[in-house]
This record gives sequence, C-alpha cells and structure tokens, in this order.
Amino acid sequence: MLNCVALIPARGGSKGIPHKNIAEAGGKPLIAWTIECALEAGGIERVIVSTDDEQIARVARDWGATTPFLRPAELARDDTPGIDPVIHAVEWLATNENYLPEWVLLLQPTSPLRNCHDIQDAFALARDRHADCIVSITEARDHPFWTKKVNGAGRLSEFLTLDQSYARRQDLPPAYAVNGAIYLIRRDSLLATRSFLGDQTYGYVMPPERSLDIDTSWDLHLADLILRNKIRG
Repeated sequence: MLNCVALIPARGGSKGIPHKNIAEAGGKPLIAWTIECALEAGGIERVIVSTDDEQIARVARDWGATTPFLRPAELARDDTPGIDPVIHAVEWLATNENYLPEWVLLLQPTSPLRNCHDIQDAFALARDRHADCIVSITEARDHPFWTKKVNGAGRLSEFLTLDQSYARRQDLPPAYAVNGAIYLIRRDSLLATRSFLGDQTYGYVMPPERSLDIDTSWDLHLADLILRNKIRG
C-alpha cells in the first residue's frame, strides 16, 4: 500500500462538451475509465473525485471513487488555474480528516486511454530517480522547430530562430509535450512550490496511442471509437 491519494478533478462546467466528464465514451461515463484505472493500479490508499457538481459526484461514487467534499464554485470556473483544486483537496483532507499522504497523484478524466501500468511505471520512475514529481509526456506530434507564424499581412515566417535548418524529421532533436494523463508529486513539494514543474521533476514517456487528451467533441468521438474497439478486442 502506497501512502498516496489519487485525485481526479471533474468540474461540472464545460463550454465545448456539456458535462464532458460524464459524457459516454466506450459505453461508460468518461470519468469511469480513470476511476477504474486508479483502482486497478493497486496500492493507492484513496481515489477521490474533486467536483462542484452533484451529478458528477454520484456517478463517481457509482464507479468506486469517493467524494468527501464538493469543490467551491470559485475553484470550478473556466479561468481557475489547474493547480488550485489540487491544493484545495490536499488542504481540505489535512484540515478535516488529518490525512497527510506522502504522494498526490493527479489523474485527469480527459485522459481515458492511460492504463494501470502507466501509473505503476510512474511510481517506479519516482522511486528510481528519487524524484519529487513525475509528469507524463509524449513525443510532440508537431515539432516546435517546424512551427510557423503569420503576420498581419498573412506573410509566413519561422516561429523560432534557429542556428541550423532541419530538412528531415529524423534529424530533429527529440521534443515532448505534456499529455495531461499523470501528475505524481510529493505532497510537501506540492504545497511548497504550488507547481508540478521543478528541479526534481522527471518525464514519464507515454506512446501517442495512450496520450489522447479530450478537449473537443471530435476528441470524444475518437476516444469512443478506440475504447469500443478495445472492449471488442
């Protein structure tokens, strides 16, 4: 048993997809995939959903998570920094339950393709590197060295000024993007830095096929197709 709490943030408001976190994907509410993944990973003491929405809270409990509190409305706005609900949950658990886990595992419900082995491997990486924080990443689909910008007249130019040009993709230096699937951090480091990025943050590399981050209706459609195929397979 790891001294760890898994937090799944799931606010009710969503401009792109109404009630996105409980929209159906692969025959289940989207959030169910993340709850089941956390439970299947094993060793995690508690799996908690932080939400401001009673309906999401009920669905979360139906799939095995707990909801010891409802998130304040001011921490569920479109412009709320992502770290704030995490800090709120950690401080609420300390104040109301005297619960002080060593590790905090943030799992966003919009990453339903991660699996339990990803979580286990993230913990293994943290132990091996004596890390304060692990953040999941994936190889960037669009390399930043090949990005462009357009001025007011529509003229195209380089976004980055480089010392050399790269004609072939295989010559490009590796570039990675945060995929949003896993954030693992020591509680003390979280409270001290209020960030997942620091000197002792290490990247856990995930393949593109498990790195889909659902933001649009098209993303949800793709996730639904992939998850239904996974069930059939």
